Amino acid sequence: MQLKQITQFIESIAPLSFQESYDNAGLIIGHPEDEISGILITLDITEEILDEAIRKNLNLIVAHHPIVFSGIKKLNGKNYIERCVAKAIKNDLAIYAAHTNLDSVFGGVNSKICEKLELRNCRILVPTPNFLKKLVTFAPNANAEKVRNALFESGAGQIGNYDSCSFNLTGTGSFRGNEDTNPYVGEKNQLHLEDETRIETIFPKNLQSRVIEALLKVHPYEEVAYDIYPLDNEYAQAGIGMIGDLSNPVDEMEFLRHLKETFQCTVVKHTRLLGKPIHKVAVCGGSGSSYLKNALAQKADIFISGDFKYHQFFDAEQQLIIADIGHFESEQFTKEVFYELLTKKFPKFALHLSEFNTNPVNYLI
Repeated sequence: MQLKQITQFIESIAPLSFQESYDNAGLIIGHPEDEISGILITLDITEEILDEAIRKNLNLIVAHHPIVFSGIKKLNGKNYIERCVAKAIKNDLAIYAAHTNLDSVFGGVNSKICEKLELRNCRILVPTPNFLKKLVTFAPNANAEKVRNALFESGAGQIGNYDSCSFNLTGTGSFRGNEDTNPYVGEKNQLHLEDETRIETIFPKNLQSRVIEALLKVHPYEEVAYDIYPLDNEYAQAGIGMIGDLSNPVDEMEFLRHLKETFQCTVVKHTRLLGKPIHKVAVCGGSGSSYLKNALAQKADIFISGDFKYHQFFDAEQQLIIADIGHFESEQFTKEVFYELLTKKFPKFALHLSEFNTNPVNYLI
């Protein structure tokens, strides 16, 4: 198994274009052509994780958190990041991370949280803005259907739960080819008028090269005219956090106890109880305090995340309950996400869940 086969599959589920600007997801150490003998799945990368991979003869570590967020200028072993990078290189260990891109997709980190809480009707809490583009092209009427279908098969034309979405308008196109052309219709050096269909459809920007390739492959003209426009529309299929509903409303304290047990929390920090049942639940794995306003706007009864600061608890304004279960605790099941995805795709490949708890936070109780 080549490394690129594994990374390309993960990125087909969680495209790198979905990651936040501060992130460093993707292949951090290793070469795409490397042969992989086995994978160790972990949330974080530490020296003991590297030692575990070496001991088990696994040469790829797939992690949620990147070991490198910003540039490394020296490798002197003065901190755990430098030591881990040096050890990985010395022992031919590849390191791959899917972080905020895996947070942002259905079937990713937040989907797993919703699954553990048995939420229904789950949707993205903060849809990704400025991610959609519109393609406009023109094809002879007789070829319009073939062009449309090729665009749809490449991933264009998806709007929520609908596919094959486009707008079509017939009109007349004109062109004149010079001596170096071989026109599909018309004659060289003669102005030609052709009955054409204007086709408009949308696509997420990470699919642009695939969509254009599909268009050029099936379009009959030598020179294909097309326009691409950026859109301000939100992309509801990806983004930060999720929100869903419990099948039946649950008492606040009962829900908090269930939350603590499900996520094996030593402690759950929460705001004042409001004396009303929990029905609509918003979640965000990791550090989600920035998205409290979105949970409030969507009238969630509780917002579950990690890393809230003291003063941020006041921002709940007694409109919902903030439940801070901890950064690690909220993301711990990410290992299951990786394992389930990779096992389904590569059922006979050696996959191992790390045996170590990498949570750096401890509690005295």
